[in-house]
This record gives sequence, C-alpha cells and structure tokens, in this order.
Amino acid sequence: MITALHNLQLITDGNISHGKAVLISNGQVIDIVPEHSIPEQAHKTDLHNAFLAPGLIDLQIYGSGGKLFAGEPEVDALERMESDLLSEGTTGFFATIGTNTNDIVERGIESAKIYRETCKGNFWGLHLEGPYLNPIKKGAHPAQLIKKGTLAEVQRWIESADGVIKMMTIAPELQDQEVINYLHDHGVILSSGHSNASYAEGKSFLNKPIPAVTHLFNAMPQMHHRDPGYIPAIFEERPYTSIVNDGIHVDFAMVRLAKRELGDKLFLITDRVTAASKGTYQHQFTGDRFVMPDGTLSGSCLTMLKAVQNCVEHVGISLAEAINMASLYPAQLAKMDKKGMIAPGCDADMIVFNDNFEVQSTIFKGILIPGN
Repeated sequence: MITALHNLQLITDGNISHGKAVLISNGQVIDIVPEHSIPEQAHKTDLHNAFLAPGLIDLQIYGSGGKLFAGEPEVDALERMESDLLSEGTTGFFATIGTNTNDIVERGIESAKIYRETCKGNFWGLHLEGPYLNPIKKGAHPAQLIKKGTLAEVQRWIESADGVIKMMTIAPELQDQEVINYLHDHGVILSSGHSNASYAEGKSFLNKPIPAVTHLFNAMPQMHHRDPGYIPAIFEERPYTSIVNDGIHVDFAMVRLAKRELGDKLFLITDRVTAASKGTYQHQFTGDRFVMPDGTLSGSCLTMLKAVQNCVEHVGISLAEAINMASLYPAQLAKMDKKGMIAPGCDADMIVFNDNFEVQSTIFKGILIPGN
C-alpha cells in the first residue's frame, strides 16, 4: 500500500517546498510528486500545512525521563530514551556514556547488545565520551577516572561490543597512534573532545584521521591572538563538529561564528542528561541547566527540535539549514546514507511540527506516531 503525505511544507536538503506530496511504501520514500498527482489508490494523510522534515538525529545523549543510561547503563534506560526521542521526532541517536569505571562501560556495552535485538530502531549504538580525555579539560568528567587508552583495552571493548560502539570522544594529543589507528580501522567514529590540543596538534590530526570534534568551544582551550590554540585549527580543517545550541553551553553569537567558519560541517547535538542522585554523574537541575553537585555545568536539557528553533530564532540560520544541522550532517558523519533527507530511496523517518516548533507527529519506518 502507498501512503501519501500531503498538505504540508516539505523541508529537505536545505530547501522548503510547497504543493508536494510524499509517497511512502514499505518504510521507504518512493516518490515526491505534485499534490495533484497523488495516485488514486494511495491512502492520503493530511498534515494540515505542518512542516515535514527528515527525522532528527542526536549523536550525543546520556539519558531521558529520569533514567540516566550514562550512570546506570541498563536496558530499560535505552528503552525510555527510544520512546521519549521518538515522541520528540528524533529517529536516530547514539546513547552516550561519559568517563566512568570499566564496569560501567562494559555493562553499557552488554546492555546495548541485548537491547539491539529488540529495539524500536532509532537506537543506533553507543558513543563513549571518554575515558581517554585530557584531564586539563575534564569539564564534568571525574579526573580520577580519566586515563590514556591502551591497545589491549580498546581491542577488548571493540571485540566484545560486536559493532555496537559507533563513536568515541578522545583527546587525540594524548593517545598513541596505534590506538587511534585501531579504532579508526574498526569503523569507530573518532571525535576530538575534552582536548587541550595546540593549533599545531589540531592541524596534525583533524581529518588525519580524526573526522569530528565534540561540543565546540566547551572543554577546549580558548582562542588567543598570540597563542591561537585548537579552535582556529578546527575552523581551518573543518571536520564534522558538534555544538550544544542552548545559549548556556555556548552563547548564540559564538554559534553564529562557528556556522560562518564551518558551514555544512557544523551539526547539532543535545548533550542531554536527566536528573540523577547516585553514581558518578549526579546531575542536579537548577532552574535552566544541569550542574554537578560542585556547581560544574554538565549536560543540557535540550531537545533536538529546540536546538533547531534556537538556530532560527537566536542565531539567524534559516529553518531549512537548521534542519540539515539536525539531520543531514549527523547522518553523513554516521554514514547513514538513507537518513537525513526526504527523497526517493530514503528511509521514511520524519518529523512533523508546526510554526511554534511543536511536534505534531513522528513518522518512523513509514508509520505515523502521534506527538506528545
């Protein structure tokens, strides 16, 4: 059966178009046609002039709904994240574990492998942010658990993970080249973060082979006119670079600067956490942000659509381009070729939202799921 989504404003690949209908069958987009050309046999779904955009993709999120996967990496925390994110229009995500004990990391790997067998499908795998970071730029990560990677340890984790570790944030300037090469050769997306790299160090490893940078401006050296530091190297080498666009972790003026410099390599993450009262990361919500018990700023309370809204309303980025930053660019980094666009042959994973940036529904594997 063909489903025809119509009466909509279509956002894809940096453009907004009107008068189109999106035809879906067997969980995929099969065509985009003028509204007057909808096949007679198609089942028509009226979206009431809402925006239809590719499903959003969050490559760094720690937990949701009171279940912090990063602290207690259990299957039910992944299930909660999947359900919550689907209701928010996020159709792909990496569940993230910050710097922690080997026990927590390995429990997370096992939970992810178990859940992978029965998951809804928007859970794509794990992002390990640490423990191979630079303690000088630890942020909310506990210094006593930060360490240098060893080839034996990464081999053990990668072999036991059976492909579920998709991304790792590391401080490349402190790692042996054999560790970097092993992870890269085994398909792990390496992202530089919590790094104190110099300008020269950044120039030496960005895209050689490190293809990404984690949460730009946070947990990295600031720019200085006589000691440029890492950020100008990022701007010049232009790896895929994530940013937390909540106006708290990064001022909107700095997001504007980053967009001018990085263009289609800047993408959005939430870096979202949830309240926790035990474990390594006891996030406390204090009005508009999460902090650690000592007051250190920790993760955000963003949704991906709110990050898009902030791009439009506070940064001056067009809606269509902001959607690219939340869908197409992270899909490209993750090498998910059928995600991030609405086009024939792409997976029918989409978000429907109104002018007020309220989710109306999510379309996942071609099936419409009502919003909150």
